[in-house]
Amino acid sequence: MRDAQQILADAAVIAVVGASREEWKPSHSVPLQMMRYGWRIIPVNPFVDELFGVRCFPSLADIGEPVDLVDVFRPARDAVEVVRQAVEIGAPAVWLQSGIVSAEAREIATAAGIDYVEDRCLAVERAVGGLTRVG
Repeated sequence: MRDAQQILADAAVIAVVGASREEWKPSHSVPLQMMRYGWRIIPVNPFVDELFGVRCFPSLADIGEPVDLVDVFRPARDAVEVVRQAVEIGAPAVWLQSGIVSAEAREIATAAGIDYVEDRCLAVERAVGGLTRVG
């Protein structure tokens, strides 16, 4: 299994489940920052048509193209279903943001053989590793 830095370094396309239009929320600022550093972000939120100037999808299954990483900004109780969906679409990795921990979600990911990170922030890991996909 890859560590958090390697997962992020290997990812080009990140689906962000729970991406928000509220600018003050980390679920808005973190994906926006990842876009600035060159990652392609696909927002997943059933209540919004577009975020960050990009089409928003109601669920992972609706994306219809491969993603390298599913980033989760949903409560732990919702993370289990999101991880199930990530497995169904063939995502190679799932990342639960800071403060989100789920033993059941971890078990599902592990059983499916996909990489799993929890309780860590994409933007912090990007900064710590000095990672960028720009130029």
